[in-house]
Amino acid sequence: MKANLKHGKFPLESVKINICGSKSESNRLLILQAQFPNITIDNLSESDDTAVLQKGLKVNNGIVDVHHAGTAMRFLTAYYSAKPNAEITLTGSQRMQERPIRILVDALKTLGADIQYLKNEGFPPLKIKGKKLQKNEVSIKADVSSQYISALMLVAPILPNGLKISLKGKTTSVPYIEMTLSLLKNIEVVGDFTNNEIVIPLAEQIKNTAVTVESDWSSASYFYSLVALSEDCKITLGSFLEESFQGDSALVQIYDSLGVRTVFSTSEKSISLSKKNIELPDSLMLDLSNTPDLAQTIAVTCFGLGLGCRLTGLHTLKIKETDRLSALKNELEKLGATIQIDENSLSLEMASEIISNKTIETYQDHRMAMAFAPLAVKTELTILDAEVVSKSYPNFWKDIQKVGVACVLDDSSN
Repeated sequence: MKANLKHGKFPLESVKINICGSKSESNRLLILQAQFPNITIDNLSESDDTAVLQKGLKVNNGIVDVHHAGTAMRFLTAYYSAKPNAEITLTGSQRMQERPIRILVDALKTLGADIQYLKNEGFPPLKIKGKKLQKNEVSIKADVSSQYISALMLVAPILPNGLKISLKGKTTSVPYIEMTLSLLKNIEVVGDFTNNEIVIPLAEQIKNTAVTVESDWSSASYFYSLVALSEDCKITLGSFLEESFQGDSALVQIYDSLGVRTVFSTSEKSISLSKKNIELPDSLMLDLSNTPDLAQTIAVTCFGLGLGCRLTGLHTLKIKETDRLSALKNELEKLGATIQIDENSLSLEMASEIISNKTIETYQDHRMAMAFAPLAVKTELTILDAEVVSKSYPNFWKDIQKVGVACVLDDSSN
C-alpha cells in the first residue's frame, strides 16, 4: 500500500488528536506485569510491537516470532532466560536476524542463562531454556543500545539477590534507562543509578498497582513537524505530561527553536501546538545521543524549512529497523537535499527548493514513513509501504488527515 500525499486545508479551529500510549512504557510495563500479575495497565499502546510482545508473553514452551519488534526481542530474551522451565525459540524477520544481540546474551550468560544461537553467532534466532539466575553482578557495554540494559533491569526484581549492572563506556539513550527506573519505582521497586552502576533489589512481592501509560512523545514528533512546516496550524494532542518519563519530550525545547509553541494543560493532560513567529536559525546543531528516534523527523523538518542541520549521537540508528542514516540520505537526496553521513552523525546543507512528486521508500521502517509525511505541507509526494506505520502508530494516516493533509491510500500494485 502506498500513501499519496498533498497539502489540503488546515482546519480553522484547533484539532484534537488522541495518541495512544507510549510503546516504550507499555512494553516495559508488560514485562513487569508478567512477573507481577497484580499490576494493571491503562492506555496501553496499540502498536504492532506491543501486540507482538503481549502474544509472546503467553508462550512458555514453543516458538515466539517477534517479526520486526526489536524491543520485544531484547526484553523477551531476558524475560525467558530468567523464567524457570520456559523453553523458547525466539526468532523474527530477516532484518531482525541481522540485528546484533550478543552483548545482551553474553551478559545473561554471565548470570547463568542457557541461551544458544540457532543460525549466526551473535544474532537471532535464539534457543532459550529458562532457569533461576543466581548471580547478581554483571558488566555490559553501554554505548550500543540502552534496550540491552533495560532488559536486564526489568528482570532484576525477580532475581534471588537482585542485580548490580556495571556500565562500560559512554551510556547511550540515558532517558530510556531512567524511564525503566521510574516505572520500577511506580511499583515500589526503588533502584539506584550512579557512577555508571545500576543497582536494583529483589522484590519478593509488590502491592496491587494501577499504572496509566502516558501517550507517546515519539508519535507526537510528527505533529510538531507539521506545525513547524505550516504557515498557521494549531493541534492539541493528548494525553501528555509536562513531567514525563520519556526522553523524547525534549521535542518541546527542540521545536521551540523551529517555531513551534507548546502549551501544557494540566487539567486536560494535553499539549497544544501552534506556530510562533520567530527568526529561524540558518542551521541547527544537536546531540541526539539521548533521543535518537527523533533524528529522522528533525532532519526532514529542517530540510522542509530550508535550514541546515548537524545531528550527532546517532550511532544506534544503523542497527534499527533499517540503517536509518543511509535511508535518510537516500530519500532526502531524491528531494534535492545535500547531505553527508558517517557512523555517528548527519550533516544537511541549507536548501532553496524541494523536488516535487517523488516517491519515498520506507525500508520497512515505520519512522521513515511518518517522518517524511509532514513534507506534504510543502510538496506532493508518495510514500511506499504506508502500512508500516502500524508498528508504532496504527492510526497515523487517519490522524494526519484530520489536520489538513490530503492522504489517499492506494492498495494497487501499480
